[in-house]
Amino acid sequence: MAEILALGLTHYPPLWGPDERMSWIFRRMLANPKLPETLKQPEGWPEPARAQWSDDQGTAEAGRHRAAMVEWFRKTRAALDAFKPDFVLMWGDDQYENFKEDVVPPYCLFAYERHKFATPPGNVWGESDKVWDLAGHPKAAKMLASRLIEDGFDTAYAYKPLHHALGHAFTNAILYLDYDRRGFDYPFVPFAINCYGRKVLAQRGGLPVFDREIGEADFDPPSPSPRRLFELGAATARILAESPYRVALIASSGWSHAFLTPKNNFLWPDTAADRRMFDALERCDWEAWRGLSTTAVEDSGQQEILNWSCLAGAMSALGLRPRETGFLDTWIFNSSKAFLIAPPA
Repeated sequence: MAEILALGLTHYPPLWGPDERMSWIFRRMLANPKLPETLKQPEGWPEPARAQWSDDQGTAEAGRHRAAMVEWFRKTRAALDAFKPDFVLMWGDDQYENFKEDVVPPYCLFAYERHKFATPPGNVWGESDKVWDLAGHPKAAKMLASRLIEDGFDTAYAYKPLHHALGHAFTNAILYLDYDRRGFDYPFVPFAINCYGRKVLAQRGGLPVFDREIGEADFDPPSPSPRRLFELGAATARILAESPYRVALIASSGWSHAFLTPKNNFLWPDTAADRRMFDALERCDWEAWRGLSTTAVEDSGQQEILNWSCLAGAMSALGLRPRETGFLDTWIFNSSKAFLIAPPA
């Protein structure tokens, strides 16, 4: 039986930029014309939000937030290097990047030969022309897609990009796993999940639209349910455990997002909801993960947690338990960040 390593991390986009820009999403949400008057100034915010914003629009807090995330990326990379996988399979969301109006699959395996992408401009590494060229593992991806289809999961697959080389859920995760720029030589199999569901096209997988009204009729069909993705993750893990490969399974995403949470006026995440799921993860309470509803996910802005539903299913199927976990909350940096390292059973 092949050994499987389970990892969870964030792909938080503002991390690749400088500290003074890390609160840009929060600043944009403050421009919401429907924001209640009491919330337009720091005086109306909860005390922790005021403290993090301080007198520098969160720049000092951004440095602390960055340091905590980078520490976890270094721990995660160390676990990956110690394991030495034959390839890395990563569940990540596509936010109107590769999949657009012409097709939105519920999930899709990328059986590419190579993955090429560039470091975004204005990054903290000072890289102006760096192009990443990572090996794929089409043989393993095709095997996995075949077995999943045989097991009743109608899995889409692709041999080349459609609209975008690779979504930021995948590229940012690679950038951060190699934060210290030592290289990343592991073959890579992205497994794209339609996490954004009803808002993937209506909001183009991103920030809320303030310049026009969006009603129920404008929303798209929902994402796959948490239960279905839990089952998908479990099936993936069982298939790979029977394969000849050592595989690192990674969930890449933040948890609740402020810009997906209207009940919080799009300003801060639903940290309480995230904490409940994180506690369930630490306890290996798989019924809580299997029983999470799509309605609850959407109400708490937890769309991206669906990538972790796959990871939770995989851990359940293999009897994996967390060795290390981390949870970073925030009021002004858009999303809760979770980290997990679960070695082979």
